[in-house]
Amino acid sequence: MTFPAKPLRDPAPLLAQTMREWGGHSDLWLFGYASLIWKPDFEYAERRPARVHGWHRALKMWSRINRGTPECPGLVFGMLSGGTCQGMVFRIAQAEAPAVMDRVWAREMVTAVYDPRWLTCHTPQGPVKALAFTLSRKSPSHTGELTEAQYRQIFADACGRYGTTLDYAQATLDELKRHNIRDKALERLLQMGRG
Repeated sequence: MTFPAKPLRDPAPLLAQTMREWGGHSDLWLFGYASLIWKPDFEYAERRPARVHGWHRALKMWSRINRGTPECPGLVFGMLSGGTCQGMVFRIAQAEAPAVMDRVWAREMVTAVYDPRWLTCHTPQGPVKALAFTLSRKSPSHTGELTEAQYRQIFADACGRYGTTLDYAQATLDELKRHNIRDKALERLLQMGRG
C-alpha cells in the first residue's frame, strides 16, 4: 500500500498557533526524544536531561520521505500517549526562537503529521514547559502494531532522503546510551529486527 507524501494539513497555521501559545516573553524550550537529541540542527543556549510523564517514544510512525519512500515506507519515532519518555530539553534564546522554530518546522512538520504540544518536562533543575512533537494513534501515519517480520523487512529495505530506518533507530539508541538513558523497548526492537 502506498500513500502520497503530501502534507496531511497546512503546517503554517500550526506553527503560528504554537508560537502564539509560547508567547515570546521568555526563552523557548524544545523536547527531543529521537533525532533532535543526536542531530539538533539549531543553536541552543542550554541542554538538560528531561523526563515526560504520560507519553512514550515509539518507532510506530510511517516515513515516506526521510527514512523511506511511498513505495517502501520506513519508520520514525513519535511520542504516543501513555508511559514515560526520557530525552533532552533544549533552551532556545528568546531572540533566536522564531528563526529556530522555522527551521525545526521545516524538518519535523514537512507533512504536518505530528501534533505539537507544550508538555511539562522534569529536569534536574526543576520542571520546564517544552514543545514536543506527539503522534495521535488516529493518524494515518501511525503504524499500529507491527510484527517482528514487518520490523525486519523495514530495517532491511527502507531508505529515504536521510538514510535508512535501521541507521536512524541505531543512532537514536546510541545517543540515548551516551546520555545514560535506557530504552529497553528500542533495544529489543533492534535485536529483533536484526534477528
